Amino acid sequence: MTRTRSTTTFGAAVAALALLAGCAGAPAAAPVSQQEVTAQQVAAPVAVPPVAACENGLLPTASYDPGPGGGSVQAIRDRGALRVGVSADTLLMGSRNPLSGQIEGFDIDMLNAVSTAIFGKPTPLQFRVITSAQRLEVLENHEVDLVARTFTMNCERWETIAFSAEYLTAGQKVLVTRDSEAASIEDLEALGDQRVCAPEGTTTLERLQETYPGVEAVSAPTHTGCLVLFQQGKVEAITGDDTILAGFVAQDPYAKVVGEAFSAEPYGIGVAADQLDLVQFVNGVLDQAKADGSWAASYTTWLGALGAAPAPPVSVYGRVGSP
Repeated sequence: MTRTRSTTTFGAAVAALALLAGCAGAPAAAPVSQQEVTAQQVAAPVAVPPVAACENGLLPTASYDPGPGGGSVQAIRDRGALRVGVSADTLLMGSRNPLSGQIEGFDIDMLNAVSTAIFGKPTPLQFRVITSAQRLEVLENHEVDLVARTFTMNCERWETIAFSAEYLTAGQKVLVTRDSEAASIEDLEALGDQRVCAPEGTTTLERLQETYPGVEAVSAPTHTGCLVLFQQGKVEAITGDDTILAGFVAQDPYAKVVGEAFSAEPYGIGVAADQLDLVQFVNGVLDQAKADGSWAASYTTWLGALGAAPAPPVSVYGRVGSP
């Protein structure tokens, strides 16, 4: 059955987000070193499986110690603008407000904090709207300074770029129609002939193809592309980070999120591998936001219907040398 697209409202977003589990508020935790943290500890605060260490023994969430920045930061000041790669269609994280025309969301708030710290005052970001598949490319080619696009930190990506400390913990779940019998990704496999969409160039698509061969993986260029296929009845489900699926539910009253998170998706801000001074500067900004309440305020604004803002993810440091 083909469903018509519903009008997005923040009222609908509140009701939709209530479908997802919330977390109790807590104070920010102090940064720790790679040696002091275990994979199980950095899985908090969202109930997701623990992240595994890479072959070099480092966690994918381990970044470089905060610092004042150097030549990379000065080059941005001299240019007069921070160039950022973002989404314009991921509601609540990075999407274009149809009334103001501005791109806004939790990811955008983190980037605005970095820009303000660089210039000493709120300075408009220079946006480059990209797909998930373009996130590595625009950093490797120095087309942008930073990428914040629900960007999961993993071992493979660390081979070509660098990441900030983790700034949000997400987990992969599944979105289905309200009348679906499936209550998990395993149920979709059991039903048979189930088409599940995920955006190209994402860890969600890779995990779907590798771990759940009993469903037919369908890719789309963007998250919105998956939602369109879902609303047209061309796929039975969408898999993705719970933060992203929350925005989908807000746009489609016939949808629901089911099951427990079956992956850890720690978000970091992507930076080019040869700009470690910029990584260190960003980490200082994120730690300040986690400590002074601005992180929690942003969480409340965009993801507040999940519950009170949880403790921010623990910043894990101790990485040295090139990524």
